[in-house]
Amino acid sequence: MKQNKSIFNLSSKILGASLFCLTTFVPNAYSQTRVENSAYYTKPSAIDSQQFPSLVSNIAQQVTVRIFTDNSAGSGVIIKREGNTYTVVTNHHVIENNSNKLYPVMSGDGITHQATLVSTPQIGNLDVALLKFTSDRPYQVVEIAKTNQPLVGETVFAAGFPNWHQPQSSQISSTRAWGSRAFQLTLGSVEMLTSRTLSQGYQVGYTNDIKSGMSGGPILNSKGQLIGINGRSKYPIAGIGAFRFIDGSQPSIEQFKKMESLSWGIPVSRIKN
Repeated sequence: MKQNKSIFNLSSKILGASLFCLTTFVPNAYSQTRVENSAYYTKPSAIDSQQFPSLVSNIAQQVTVRIFTDNSAGSGVIIKREGNTYTVVTNHHVIENNSNKLYPVMSGDGITHQATLVSTPQIGNLDVALLKFTSDRPYQVVEIAKTNQPLVGETVFAAGFPNWHQPQSSQISSTRAWGSRAFQLTLGSVEMLTSRTLSQGYQVGYTNDIKSGMSGGPILNSKGQLIGINGRSKYPIAGIGAFRFIDGSQPSIEQFKKMESLSWGIPVSRIKN
């Protein structure tokens, strides 16, 4: 998922401040560590219990994890537990440029765990990767929806950890030091299911707003079950070039106009297979 163009238009002063935040906070990659929240912390979006069912919001916060890399961060979701070992699914593009091959994963309780990469290269050319970490703490595993595909019009919830907080157009700050408190849950609905799969496994178009850093986070149905993972935000910089079907063709201009206004995810059926 690409950052919004506005990030690249920041003044050098603001950009320098953001980079300072990125370089001065590095989660401990060798032990389980509780990360303190920064002094400037402001909750990006309070979860409104009247807007989000408590069942879904509670599940989302427990199963969604934050994944740190060299200079950025993404999201993931716990999909399996075997003894004290947990498996996390995320986007391949979240972890692909991490030079030191260390993957600190922060669970919802603010504890950072050292994770290892299970799947590389990409699983079946999907934008998917698996990480594993070990902990003696009990963590909730997301329930995977039994239906093969979500339905157009179905209400969905997308979770993850945005990398940036921008309360005003002239202000922006990194959330890297916010730890798990950067968590965000968005409400929307499935708007489009392509009959042909897009490259890297993308097939579900939904109205939820997805920000940079929420890549790899879960898309949940109204029961809190996993139906897909986030991956691409609305209005990509690449334009129509970002939408290419696996057969190499591109959508029509009319179809593209609808597709670019949606976020895009990989259905869980593709991951299970």
